[in-house]
Amino acid sequence: MSTITASTEQQVVDAVEKRLYIGGEWRAATGGRTLAVEDPSTGETICEVADATPEDAKAALDAAVAVQAEWAAHPPRERGEILRRAFETIQERADELAVLMTLEMGKPVAESKAEISYASEFFRWFAEEAVRIEGRYAVAPNGQGRLLVMKQPVGPSLMITPWNFPMAMGTRKIGPAVAAGCTMVMKPAQQTPLSMLALAQILEEAGLPGGVLNVITSSSSGSVMGPLIADPRARKLSFTGSTEVGRKLIEQSAQNILRVSMELGGNAPFLVFDDADLDDAVDGAMIAKMRNIGEACTAANRFHVAAPLAEAFAEKMADRMKQLRLGRGTDEGVQVGPLIDDNQRQKVQELVEDAIRKGAKPLVGGQPANGRGYFYEPTVLASVPRDAKLLREEIFGPVAPIVAFDSEDEAIAAANDTEYGLVAYLYTGDLKRALRVVEGLETGMVGLNQGIVSNPAAPFGGVKQSGYGREGGHEGIDEYLETKYVAVNL
Repeated sequence: MSTITASTEQQVVDAVEKRLYIGGEWRAATGGRTLAVEDPSTGETICEVADATPEDAKAALDAAVAVQAEWAAHPPRERGEILRRAFETIQERADELAVLMTLEMGKPVAESKAEISYASEFFRWFAEEAVRIEGRYAVAPNGQGRLLVMKQPVGPSLMITPWNFPMAMGTRKIGPAVAAGCTMVMKPAQQTPLSMLALAQILEEAGLPGGVLNVITSSSSGSVMGPLIADPRARKLSFTGSTEVGRKLIEQSAQNILRVSMELGGNAPFLVFDDADLDDAVDGAMIAKMRNIGEACTAANRFHVAAPLAEAFAEKMADRMKQLRLGRGTDEGVQVGPLIDDNQRQKVQELVEDAIRKGAKPLVGGQPANGRGYFYEPTVLASVPRDAKLLREEIFGPVAPIVAFDSEDEAIAAANDTEYGLVAYLYTGDLKRALRVVEGLETGMVGLNQGIVSNPAAPFGGVKQSGYGREGGHEGIDEYLETKYVAVNL
């Protein structure tokens, strides 16, 4: 890929609506407020978008409520066709959408394009699920009547998405909601609103009726979403983000007993046993660690390696990390972009400094990169002590801490020694061991001899303080459906 020109970048940004999308109309925020969208590779402002007020948020929910009954009655086949058309448009515009994502989030364009493809697949998957919403009919066990069970839309749904996967986290929620017949109010992260606004434009073009999806961009998530969560007309809340924020949202949602799904923080262990193929394990480790610059809830956060392999694994990984090219995501050959902002970079640096003070050995990296933007050097830390904070806290950056273990039981115990339980990775050549360890891991997902688990056809989600509910797979649409039972007298 050649370097993308400044004029191309500007064209991509200019093509996106910057206003709120409410009731099928694009409108300015009340009072004309705007918020700046920043390029994390330079710290400079890309553009300004509407900064919604609580009044705007109420208008969005009003619009969703107004068309809920009509949308629920919309033919499932037509709901699916809207998603299918949107999928095809996303595929056609992948290059432009990837540049847009890179400008606001920072990841290399090649990675952004991979996310665009991944994001679109949720629309294709749920286009097919829209016509497969089924109930059941059965004879009562005593033979005296019939049991009729049906699935119906939950109703108006509130959605809050993070900055790290600005389109995929949207399609993963919007796809099943559209398929199920739910209307929505979507609030994207303030750092990365452009991808969601572009997605709203695509859905509008695909024929999604006005009011079904409403998008409000805002610098204050709490002030605009808090009143909506407290509004009894909302029936569902879906959030992807930190466990800290998720806890607060769960508390707020309890007032109206909202149907809630939470995809929260992670602390993914990556286990390498002594019978694993070392080169395959390093390949998988690089994917699990460096996807999205390490800014992913599924990123491998800590590497537990069998003692006989630990030193060789650390050296091979350090060698791979050294070869990665750091830079602006739109430049040719760049493999690692900036972190999202200076606060995130400072958090990563504090975790690395804590580990080094306690005895960890930096094999490569270990500090912020010089120059503009929020860059941090790809880092490998060997001999990390058990009390290092980065073994317990989500790093969200390109840092790989490595710890040795001596037995299978010790490895499982170390992997589970966390409040989180989103995903774990496991490398072994022994099938019996693989099954034992998989069953012993306290996580919602496991990557067995591979460094990536995300797939639109699979249920994504965690246990413990990584949340509850599932997105994707056959299970994903159930989050937007209620079960109604009818006792039939014959």
